[in-house]
Amino acid sequence: MSDFAEHARQACAEMRALFPETPLLRNDHLSQRYGAEIWLKREDLSPVRSYKIRGAFNAMRKVLARDPGQGQFVCASAGNHAQGVAYACRHFGVKGTIFMPVTTPQQKIDKTRTFGAGAVEIRLTGDYFDQSLASAQAWCAEQGAWFLSPFDDADVIEGQASVAVEMLEQLGRAPDVVILPVGGGGLASGVTAYLGDRCDYRFVEPEGGASLTAALAAGAPVTLPQVNSFVDGAAVARLGDRTFAMLAAVDPAHVLRAPEDRICTTMLEMLNIEGIVLEPAGALAIDALGDLREVIRGKTVVCVTSGGNFDFERLPEVKERAMRFSGVKKYFLLRLPQRPGALRDFLEMLGPEDDIARFEYLKKSARNFGTVLIGIETRDAANFPLLLARLDAKGFAYRDITRDETLSEFLI
Repeated sequence: MSDFAEHARQACAEMRALFPETPLLRNDHLSQRYGAEIWLKREDLSPVRSYKIRGAFNAMRKVLARDPGQGQFVCASAGNHAQGVAYACRHFGVKGTIFMPVTTPQQKIDKTRTFGAGAVEIRLTGDYFDQSLASAQAWCAEQGAWFLSPFDDADVIEGQASVAVEMLEQLGRAPDVVILPVGGGGLASGVTAYLGDRCDYRFVEPEGGASLTAALAAGAPVTLPQVNSFVDGAAVARLGDRTFAMLAAVDPAHVLRAPEDRICTTMLEMLNIEGIVLEPAGALAIDALGDLREVIRGKTVVCVTSGGNFDFERLPEVKERAMRFSGVKKYFLLRLPQRPGALRDFLEMLGPEDDIARFEYLKKSARNFGTVLIGIETRDAANFPLLLARLDAKGFAYRDITRDETLSEFLI
């Protein structure tokens, strides 16, 4: 056994003083749908509802073993890493200072403070994560504290590898395929380093934060010019240097990019059918199953559900995105003649399964036509071509803005 594997097993054993192993559960619903043995490694059921506690715990444990006098740890995070660091600080009886953007939702601040139980101080600084990170690193250098990276750290990667240690013990053998979410690359690096060539791997990252794809194309980590922050647990602009070194040999064809709106359909499906609450990043591995149908058929597959820290205030947005992706909700700019009865004429075009979800009419004086922003929901996506055909036949002018990100941001 390699030194890395031995250290990962030791880290896993040490974690039992902090929390029990997370379950590996066969999912009947997914197994039947894809004709495979689908197992879920439920990292959403850790004490902080994500795997991040593993890396934070192991890094802190090893720092304290080398330097027992180190009593101050620092991190920058607006989510799962902050909560893992807070929980580990409480366990080891050390102080933690956690830098978060001023824009961090209060729910995440409160949860981090709860997990720390008085062991952590939260500092809100900067409007964006990069600003919080710079403040954290500068303060860390001034105070002589230890900075805990969320992924680009050898001890953190080793701690995340404990997911694979448990997986192997629980299944009793190596699975055929392991599907891993990728943000900064810490989890993927640790799991693949431990399991080696015993498995086939697929990696999934959000379409709007494909840092691994970019790094493999460039041959080195690159900073993405823009990141869609919806999948906040995996929306990382730049892969870590250490993690890239461990993932550099990955076949680019084995890296999948999941559309943010499609991830929403997966989240709702797992919530409504299975009663499993997953955050957007936590649903990445399951979301990729549809793209891998032929690859996984008849095989044993493990999906790492990496986190369940979901604020239910976001549920309306998730539902909205899912409906738009599924094609059962669309938005149009409709050009409506300014004459009596024009609206009635339009309403008569709607089918029995069509429903108006949004209606804003801007009547302008001295104009022959007015613009209507209209949102329509229907039971079956096939109803929309029929509706549009009726509108065309009656001469109504319209523009579908459902996929227009710029207009959607301002109007929807």
